[in-house]
Amino acid sequence: MDLTLLLEYGWVLLILVALEGLLAADNALVLAIMVKHLPEEERKKALFYGLAGAFVFRFASLFVISFLVDVWQVQAIGALYLLFMAGNHIFRKVMRGKTGKKEEKVLRKAGGFWTTVFKVEIADIAFAVDSILAAVAMAVVLPDTKLPNIGGLDGGKFLVIFAGGIIGLIIMRFAANQFVKLLEKRPGLEIAAFTIVGWVGVKLAVYTLSHPSLAILSEDFAHSTEWKVSFYLVLVGIAAAGWFFSKDHPQKKIEKVL
Repeated sequence: MDLTLLLEYGWVLLILVALEGLLAADNALVLAIMVKHLPEEERKKALFYGLAGAFVFRFASLFVISFLVDVWQVQAIGALYLLFMAGNHIFRKVMRGKTGKKEEKVLRKAGGFWTTVFKVEIADIAFAVDSILAAVAMAVVLPDTKLPNIGGLDGGKFLVIFAGGIIGLIIMRFAANQFVKLLEKRPGLEIAAFTIVGWVGVKLAVYTLSHPSLAILSEDFAHSTEWKVSFYLVLVGIAAAGWFFSKDHPQKKIEKVL
């Protein structure tokens, strides 16, 4: 793998790690609310079982999607889902405010240990779908490597998507509190993170529209240097705006979420 290719792959992985971290903080808050009613020992077990299930799901679904990634209908569904998820989250945050006490009550409501484990499992799977689709959208337009294919996907692309997903789980379990503190200090970063998810959805939409079966856009355009540079410039601009235009709240003591 030559230096240029290595840098491009490394840059995408770095973006995925940062994005996974910000999304994991939001997800960690939801999981913390879901298990908060359990005794501390059972709380840890519920989170462990939930995250273990999410790992298995991510690994299995990654192999499935590696065979389907070149199907334009799958790409289109992925793009629409990312755009919907980003728009829906931003709408709820901006128009309705953060999760209120009523919603928190619903998340915490009832359920013994195994019921809670099941709920955590479902939530983790939903988060995994978001992460995998965002990672796929970032990776599919990377240049092919000399690594052997894994499933139906170039080995290098598969490893970037897999690494992003595993790092996301690690962050959710061990580093979420640091990202929660960062979001508490600069809440605009959460909006920026989901705006980036929407922008990644646009990237996947462009890739879909340039699919040979559709050819609405030129296939060369989706892989062009101009489009890649424009995409990353906008992405960095969104992140910078989220940082600089977010109110710098004094940091306060935050309860450990996971």
